[in-house]
This record gives sequence, structure tokens and C-alpha cells, in this order.
Amino acid sequence: MVSQRQSRLEGHRRKFLAVIDETPESARAVRYAGMRAKNSGGGLVLLYVISDADFNQWIGVADVMRAEAREEADAIMAKVAQDVRENIGHEPELVIREGKASDQILQLIEEDRDIAILVLAIASGKDGPGPLVTAVAGRGTPFPIPVTIVPDTLSDEELDALA
Repeated sequence: MVSQRQSRLEGHRRKFLAVIDETPESARAVRYAGMRAKNSGGGLVLLYVISDADFNQWIGVADVMRAEAREEADAIMAKVAQDVRENIGHEPELVIREGKASDQILQLIEEDRDIAILVLAIASGKDGPGPLVTAVAGRGTPFPIPVTIVPDTLSDEELDALA
């Protein structure tokens, strides 16, 4: 059970959450969430989840792999944050977690009660809507906050007009 959202209370602001991953549609979600945050005076939270599935090695090997994955995550997030600053003019909050993406999304939503909307982008390719959309839609239980799903086929101009 997710706690009551606080984004409407005095001293709080509504935050939009976008997840950064290796999928091409991730950039569409970031663009839309960033523009919605900027246009509504809200916040933008960017989440990158490092999969821990590969860390079941010997302790020394797992530690090296974890450190390398963290360095890669830091570099990816720095680039995305810079793109948001330059192209949207908004300062994002950056969160890097380790684990299963769907679990970490839910945990972050529970911890930051100002997060009011999750923005995902749906892939238009033959491989399906994408792993996050599939995970959220296939939960079997209601999602704790509204989820906005953006088509990956929209241009920056189209996303900006909708936001």
C-alpha cells in the first residue's frame, strides 16, 4: 500500500518520474516528463536501475562488476541530466538504485511521496511495448500512482506541445 501523496501540500511540489535505461524510447519519456515538470512548476526525478542479476559471482568479481556498473550508471545519468538542462532548461533529481527495475520504481515512489506521475514510453517496434511498460501493465494489481505512457514515435516538438 502506497502512502498518501504529498505533492499538493504546502512546501511540496508534484514530481514526474522517468526511468533511464538502454531502450531508445527512454529518451521520449524523459523529454515528456521534463517538459511537464517545467511547464507545471514541478520536479523531475530520473531513475536508473542497475540490474543485480549479474552480481552472483565470487565476492571479489561481483564487487568489481558492481563498481563498473555504478561508473557506467553515473556516466549515463550525467549525460541525460546535461541533455535535460540544455534542451529543456530544468534541473533533474538523479537516483541510481540496484535491483529489479519494477521493484525499485515502486520503492522510490513509496519513499518520495511527492512523486505523483510515472512517465514511460512505449516502443513501436515488433518486439512489444518495452520491458517497463510490460512490467507495470502486467503487475496484476493496480499501480499506486497514475502512469502516463508516451508513444516513442512522437517528435520533440509533438511532445513539447502535449506537455
